[in-house]
Amino acid sequence: MAKLIDNSSSTYKNIKKVAVIGAGTMGAGIAGQVANAGVEVWLLDLPSSGDAVNALAERGFKRLKNIDSPGLMSNEAGQLIHCGNTQDDFDQLADCDWIAEAVVERLDVKHALYKRIDAITGPNTIVTSNTSTIPISLLTQGMPQAFCERFAITHFFNPVRFMRLLELVRGEHTQDEVINTLSQFCESNLGKGVVVCEDTPGFLGNRVGVFAIQCALHTAFNMGLSPNEADALFGRPMGIPKTGVFGLYDLIGIDLMADVAKSLESILPANDAFHQYAKPVPLMTQMIANGQTGNKGGQGFYRELDAGKEVLDLVSGTYQPTTRIQLPLAQKAEAHGVAALLDDDSVYGRFAWQVLSSTLNYAAALIPEIGSNILPIDDAMKLGYNWIYGPFELIDQIGAKRVVERMQKEGRDVAPMLALSAQKEGFYKVINKQLCSLDDSAEYVAIKRPSGVLRFSELRQTLTPKYSNAKASWFVHDNAAIVEFHSKANALDKDSMDVIRHALEQAQVLKLRGVVLHNDAQHFSCGVNLTAFRGFFEAEDYAGMDHFLNHFQQTMHAINRCTLPVIAAPAGMSIGGGFEVVLAADHVIGHSNCVMGLVESSVGVVPGGGGCKEYLYRWYEVLGDIKAAAWKAFMIVGYGWTAKSPIEATEQAMLYPEDQYMMNRDRLLSEALSQLDNVKKAKPRKPLPMAGEETYREMMDWLFEAHDQQKITAHDVVVGTELARIFTGGKVKANTMMSEQDLFDAERESFLRLAQSSATQARIVTMLDQGSPIRN
Repeated sequence: MAKLIDNSSSTYKNIKKVAVIGAGTMGAGIAGQVANAGVEVWLLDLPSSGDAVNALAERGFKRLKNIDSPGLMSNEAGQLIHCGNTQDDFDQLADCDWIAEAVVERLDVKHALYKRIDAITGPNTIVTSNTSTIPISLLTQGMPQAFCERFAITHFFNPVRFMRLLELVRGEHTQDEVINTLSQFCESNLGKGVVVCEDTPGFLGNRVGVFAIQCALHTAFNMGLSPNEADALFGRPMGIPKTGVFGLYDLIGIDLMADVAKSLESILPANDAFHQYAKPVPLMTQMIANGQTGNKGGQGFYRELDAGKEVLDLVSGTYQPTTRIQLPLAQKAEAHGVAALLDDDSVYGRFAWQVLSSTLNYAAALIPEIGSNILPIDDAMKLGYNWIYGPFELIDQIGAKRVVERMQKEGRDVAPMLALSAQKEGFYKVINKQLCSLDDSAEYVAIKRPSGVLRFSELRQTLTPKYSNAKASWFVHDNAAIVEFHSKANALDKDSMDVIRHALEQAQVLKLRGVVLHNDAQHFSCGVNLTAFRGFFEAEDYAGMDHFLNHFQQTMHAINRCTLPVIAAPAGMSIGGGFEVVLAADHVIGHSNCVMGLVESSVGVVPGGGGCKEYLYRWYEVLGDIKAAAWKAFMIVGYGWTAKSPIEATEQAMLYPEDQYMMNRDRLLSEALSQLDNVKKAKPRKPLPMAGEETYREMMDWLFEAHDQQKITAHDVVVGTELARIFTGGKVKANTMMSEQDLFDAERESFLRLAQSSATQARIVTMLDQGSPIRN
């Protein structure tokens, strides 16, 4: 089993027992993440009548096992959760180190609960609320000062396991030890990016995030843009998740988002700019009344039917057939940066300018209300809303002077902090090889992270690449080479391989300590660039495709045979070709939420970069039986199965038991660098005795039977045939020996046969046209 690296500090008291009160979506999620960290947790809710007295808590626990978005990393984590109720199990709170309240957003309910908690717990029990709207001063109103001293707000984001942001809010009387303990535990053990906030309305993430969403929504309505058009711009072109504004409303729930906007409107000052975007939209009010509440209701601004996807016409209120829209302006911004959006005077350019300028100016206007420095806001938007860049990073990309001058020409008020940046050299600046951020005193302050936290996106700004191209770069830091992919979805191609090869060769020449494969993007790598393969088959250049595959394979072999240790430190998705890179490394230190797997079958091909070879070897090492190993590899790769945690990956031989994982992805790079000196190189592998023709025939029988039962398609049979040939050796005698190079060659041959299939080519074209994240 891959091992969890424990970075808990002994400086602060250990949290060994936790209780979460309220087993709804957020409460259950918090309990699940605490259990993922290996800590015992009680999940309590109101008692139910009848025999199933713990029904509400058990329902919350069951929600954690959702296949599509599991809140638990393993069955062992689930065993640390005890379901109970606030009537029979309240005494369990007496010896808890931390009690997290996640009940309904009603002050009377919370106050009554806090009085019960205060009566049963001692001075060392920390108590927090997960509220996103109620000020801490109101939460603790009427409570003894001793209780207020151990009380704070821990505002998690949903889903708790996957969203990185935790807003930690202190009250007037909250003790420093409480904030330090929560900050350290939630950062190291729960894997959160902790942002300490002032007790201001909406805190940070929702204050800016909901403003941006509402601004985009109202601007789209005012300018007459369709949901498709607005979402094509308010997404990846702006460095925001591709869901877009209307898609995000559908995802969250149109009724819930309306409530969030209404709640913020009620607590924000009368002069806050949010109010101009807070008014309900009549069409949306009617949609809520009709039950058109988004994905949970089956229809919202979009809906999926058997005949295809439809979008709501915002004028007529009727649904129309739709496909993914391709806007040249959006594509230009994705390729050249967000500033490209502002070079266009069409309705799309004006929409982008209105949303960006209003949101960025709003964020700047929050300084110094929410604090003196810009960094917490940027962190909140990147960690809580999955923005690639924070508002102030976006301003630096566009140019503060450009934004200010255009706003002034339009007669708009410019936030003092934005005007200050236009006078200075941007919001961020490298001074003496240290990245600094601007504060409201017009000074640049060095960015300091907790010990062990090292974000490469920040570090790389202080470094000069040794070799770089459009797809990847490598740098030297701490006497080690760091290879970073930076293409769209970190898709891999020849340029990516060239950088890896250059880094491996030069690291040995320079006598560095080793090589680390890592990046700060949302995903480590979603695989090989399908667009490049589309170019190959459209040009019928299969010799060129073979040359690329061989180059990819030999690069993976070079990683494995490099005289220096190579560590892969992945986060997000490492699938297809991206996972083949991970498989080639000597050691893996991955994030706890890594998704790993060889998913090429979904595209209609087989892994062609050594994935089949490596996976067969690994299963043989685990089982010691080549036939059993061949079947394991055949089934898992054939179904394109992915592991949703390092624990699952180890169980499926995708990781070695010696590999490791961490709860906080911001600690991966630092840990990888520190462990380079301890990694041992694997010995060259001996040839494998192949299972041979008999097993190959058995696999073919299985494929035909599965097809007859309509479990797989005709092309799946074709793909499965090639996998069977690779994993068994095909029509060779049992125990025929095949070397690593033999298996490499078998992969390439099978890949090329499949790539020439019209069915495979159709799948690739469809995935590219739909913008699929699977580009392996």
